[in-house]
Amino acid sequence: MTSEQKNLFLAIGLSLVVLLGWNYFYGAPKMDAARQASQSATQQSTQASPPNAVTGASPAANPENPGLATTPGAPAEPAQILRTREQALALSPRIAIDTPALTGSIALRGGRVDDVSLKNYRETIDPKSPMIVLLSPLGSQNPYYAETGYVGAPGANVALPNANTVWTASAQKLTPATPVELTWDNGQGLLFKRTISIDDRYMFSIKESVENKSAQAASLFPYALISRHGKPKTDGYAVLHEGLLGIVGDSRIIELTYDGVEKETKSTKLVEGTAGWLGFTDKYWATAIVPAQDEPFKGRFSANGPAGANRIYQTDLLEDVHTIAPGASADVTTTRLFAGAKEIQAIDGYQAQYGIKNFDLMIDWGWFYFITKPLFKLIDLIYKWVGNFGVAILIVTVIVKAVFFPLANRSYLSMAKMKAAQPEMTLIRERFADDKQKQQQELMELYRREKINPVAGCLPVVVQIPVFFALYKVIFITLEMRHAPFFGWIHDLSAPDPTNIFNLFGLIPLDPTQLPMIGHFLAIGIWPLVMGVSMFIQMKMNPEPTDPVQKTMFTWMPVLFTFMLGTFPAGLVIYWTWNNLLSVTPQYFIMKRAGVKVELWDNLSGLLGGKKAAS
Repeated sequence: MTSEQKNLFLAIGLSLVVLLGWNYFYGAPKMDAARQASQSATQQSTQASPPNAVTGASPAANPENPGLATTPGAPAEPAQILRTREQALALSPRIAIDTPALTGSIALRGGRVDDVSLKNYRETIDPKSPMIVLLSPLGSQNPYYAETGYVGAPGANVALPNANTVWTASAQKLTPATPVELTWDNGQGLLFKRTISIDDRYMFSIKESVENKSAQAASLFPYALISRHGKPKTDGYAVLHEGLLGIVGDSRIIELTYDGVEKETKSTKLVEGTAGWLGFTDKYWATAIVPAQDEPFKGRFSANGPAGANRIYQTDLLEDVHTIAPGASADVTTTRLFAGAKEIQAIDGYQAQYGIKNFDLMIDWGWFYFITKPLFKLIDLIYKWVGNFGVAILIVTVIVKAVFFPLANRSYLSMAKMKAAQPEMTLIRERFADDKQKQQQELMELYRREKINPVAGCLPVVVQIPVFFALYKVIFITLEMRHAPFFGWIHDLSAPDPTNIFNLFGLIPLDPTQLPMIGHFLAIGIWPLVMGVSMFIQMKMNPEPTDPVQKTMFTWMPVLFTFMLGTFPAGLVIYWTWNNLLSVTPQYFIMKRAGVKVELWDNLSGLLGGKKAAS
């Protein structure tokens, strides 16, 4: 067996390893996660109901770090015994939340914001499907809630509101026009007041006040936290962060995955500074606690409790001590709570309105922030004109291609000159095969004589990479693409192409992806196939490599990408296909104008067993 044959078989083997590995570690888990997500709503409503109440652990002072709250909300009953959401909500008297964007309630027991659903977003494209549930109470399947309160000074014997405190409300409903005041008397001369207001989107404002009727000064450390019980399902894309995140002081954006926070010392990351916010992000939804931006605070990202479904992930902050003199009343602090959809207009508005430091980084714009965000705004502007997010993506791709056309033109012309000089370059390499220095001198002289810049073909491509990656990122993370229709059978650009070649695009009543062992290999729809063909044509435009290994790899690459992108959102596949076609078309005409032979037809003929035309 020759070395070329060995390399050929090695290339085929590596290609299969890539394909198998991708589907095993990515394709199959993604499909399983989608199935489990579709079943979660049904499972949530069928949990058993135990007779005992759920209580939470009160915050306690830490002598080494005064005022640092311990993790509240730890279940006092077996975690495997769960209530339905409705039963868990019934454990506490509540005040309703009713805004144009949100519905839910606030628990008067503990004063927690633990019941929030998004009115404008549904679980599926069916407008009658359930609303997206963001926050859930302790005792339900996946508790996820926000809480504010106080920690006393070490050694102080002062009764403070905790998870079991039942507050008295001034009204039965919280709306943008009607704030609600909660009050609680500790029986020791301290009257605690909590005024909660909300806007017409996703921002709560929680003002904490204390009236001190006692003869002693009260020293209190305000805290706020968001607690999430159980590791949530994530999409698992490297291009998107899901998990704990925040900005504290002068730090860069802190992004910790659920596995990443476990790797911190004692599963805890401590930070401190002035200005910022902390919270959790999913692909489309987020929560964040925002302290006063002119006050220093300590922040914490942590994981606590037993492993598995009972693991508690938390972001919390602790402010400096506030002292209320005897006979005095004071507004101690105002904490804001964001709980909603990651709408760029809303988040940018909050950053400007409240001066929240780098609040827009809640959306994962990535390394090329300065490119990604303007691209999104351009897409969003065009979307408002054309009314179709997919069409807006196609138009912006054309605009970007047009902007870079002069660079592309220079690149293709440079490639044409290099191709024309290829015979002479080959002769130089053969003539000076044993004298590399002389060989380089002759090649440089040839470049100078023919006015060839050997890097001119690469630099334009390098310049364009950040822009096209940023465009790819925008399409991937944008909330506007979720449940957005395109044309034909694409009713949701954020979901994979629903067609499948292996059931003849629906003619056979079978879902191939459900087949055991091999199902995750079979998620190939029409758009992934079109993308594969466009990529194949793009590669065949250029001369084929003489090395058989490289030739085989280039031949198989479109096939590999077809399988890899089969489970990707349809919007990304459509963008990739369109980008390929926009690359092929100008390349063809530029090469023809430069008098350079286009290799497409010869390469296709050779692939089919025909003879190549003479150059």
